[in-house]
Amino acid sequence: MDVEIAGIAKKPERKQQQRSIITQQKLLDAAIQAFSENGFKGTSTRDIADRAGVHHPLITYHFKNKEQLWRAATDRIFREFNIALVKAMAEIPDEEPKARAEIFVRTYLQYSRNQPALHRIILHEANYPSERLDWLVENHLKPLFDEVHKSLVGMQQIGVVPAGSAALLFNMIRVCAGGLVALKLELKQTSGIDLDSDEQIAELADLIIRVFFPGEQPKPA
Repeated sequence: MDVEIAGIAKKPERKQQQRSIITQQKLLDAAIQAFSENGFKGTSTRDIADRAGVHHPLITYHFKNKEQLWRAATDRIFREFNIALVKAMAEIPDEEPKARAEIFVRTYLQYSRNQPALHRIILHEANYPSERLDWLVENHLKPLFDEVHKSLVGMQQIGVVPAGSAALLFNMIRVCAGGLVALKLELKQTSGIDLDSDEQIAELADLIIRVFFPGEQPKPA
């Protein structure tokens, strides 16, 4: 009997947990959209709650304040990108750096197209110094830079990547990929480029690879 009562008691608890998770996801979805459109300062928690269709006090209940919600939203953007990248890289051996670089470019473009907030939030925060920018750099941007920069230096040494500052090359690649996707509405109107099209995303990836990775990887002896 006690076991049955305990089981009945747990059912409402599980439902409450599920509702809590759903509410958090709604708030994160709404926050990503709002922060990418209007930046941190231009976004109110009431706007986020309205977009999510939830009561405003639930933001402080789940995330304490706007700053913590911004961090949680940003974490989710980069976590999902890292998951996509790990999956894409899984079958490419470390001994094939050019193939890994090509997969990186294509994954970066596809993810940026599907989640334009990746670059829009960076652009908003890069306009002026702030603790948010420091946190973003330390937790997400610098680790990505360090990893790709190391790979670019290695590919320069074997002639795959042009000589010059690997740091500049990294950022040129990043802007040519995600930066263009972040401007896709303007590009469509001014240039007739439709980066919502799979074909044009693939063409952009091909161009980036040809420009920035022109050399052939030496074959093993």
